[in-house]
Amino acid sequence: MQKVCKCHGMSGSCSVRICWMKLSSFRDIGDSLMVRYEGASHVRLGEKKRKKIKKLRPIRIDRKTPNKTELVYLDTSPDYCERNESLSIMGTYDRVCQGLDGCRHLCCHRGFQIRLRDVEEKCKCKFIWCCNVACEICRYKKEEYICN
Repeated sequence: MQKVCKCHGMSGSCSVRICWMKLSSFRDIGDSLMVRYEGASHVRLGEKKRKKIKKLRPIRIDRKTPNKTELVYLDTSPDYCERNESLSIMGTYDRVCQGLDGCRHLCCHRGFQIRLRDVEEKCKCKFIWCCNVACEICRYKKEEYICN
């Protein structure tokens, strides 16, 4: 959040100043969350000896106790790259991806193939008075990126 102010008045004077809080851009919020996500701490719930209060304790001894603004996690995430039926994870083998940049990450750096697929779809549609639409069927080849 950032404070934004505007002045109002005759011929540029600032006789009335109005301020409000403005949300940061979606990109800035996303970038900030990504930095926190990448620096998240693996923690466990520890008890204080005299009280029954649970406190977050880092798993790794070289990490400090997280503060209120840091992201933490209790369990490690499963490997979404590999099939795991018990967790209903389908893996990424044979999955369609979105071209060079998207495929590198989504395919877990295992590579991908480019396949040509025959596609048929309606095209050159025309409105016919009243209340009908007539289309032709167009055929073409479409590149499809598939994870290895």
